[in-house]
Amino acid sequence: MQDASSPLTELAIWITEHADGVRLVAFASLLVLFMLAEAKWPRRDRAVPRKTRWFANIAVVMVSSIATKLVLPLLAFDFAQQAQAQQWGVLNHSAVQQALPLWATTLLAIVLLDCAIYWQHRLFHRIPLLWRLHRMHHTDIDFDVTTASRFHPIEIILSMVIKISLVVSLGISPLAIVLFEVILNGSAMFNHSNLRLPLPVDKRLRWLIVTPDFHRVHHSVHNNEMHRNFGFFLSVWDRIFGSYCAQPKDGHLTMTIGTKDFRDANEQGLLAILLQPFRR
Repeated sequence: MQDASSPLTELAIWITEHADGVRLVAFASLLVLFMLAEAKWPRRDRAVPRKTRWFANIAVVMVSSIATKLVLPLLAFDFAQQAQAQQWGVLNHSAVQQALPLWATTLLAIVLLDCAIYWQHRLFHRIPLLWRLHRMHHTDIDFDVTTASRFHPIEIILSMVIKISLVVSLGISPLAIVLFEVILNGSAMFNHSNLRLPLPVDKRLRWLIVTPDFHRVHHSVHNNEMHRNFGFFLSVWDRIFGSYCAQPKDGHLTMTIGTKDFRDANEQGLLAILLQPFRR
């Protein structure tokens, strides 16, 4: 049963009341943290200088944020508040609320959302039209923390529509949405970072979460590796659903990152990457 006066409930209220600030501070702090970490302990030599890619990769976040706000005035968090108020969705059912404490429904919602993101990712690789949008993420010829931000605005909008449908049908709470978005962004920055982890540490971590070496395989130029390792946060989905590839065949230090197309340095500018889905 969920206690309306517990410290966890009070914390949940504070987080949801300061959702925008929590997400912004978490994003900026983790971005700087992983930038510093990968500069101190790099896994691979860079193919191109940072300045060639970083501006475009980070600027596309702002473009996507503006585009999403224009197309979807109400986002997943807004729908989560409405779903909670109207008791929409499975997790907002009174029987579930009575049976499970707040931490349990929040954890369950995060796990369900992470599984949904895994399948969404696979879908964007499977359907040619969606792949043209998602391909922009893979045409980055380097692999670092800013690659985690490199998603086309149209893909971000479609992802938000999918998330909204999950919020309404499952009854995802505003707290779970905020925590999931912070976890998803943080884990994406971590597993895209050019960070060298000790191999025993990577071996243990990847049983639970997606590590940089785990996800780097997904950015291989080889199709049979590019279309594997779809997880963003929990690594179990790739193991359960048969899409796990342990290591790249060319080795982490010498593997080629990106796709066979759009490999020139002039293809890494903001306008160029935004137009890639509409070009052969």
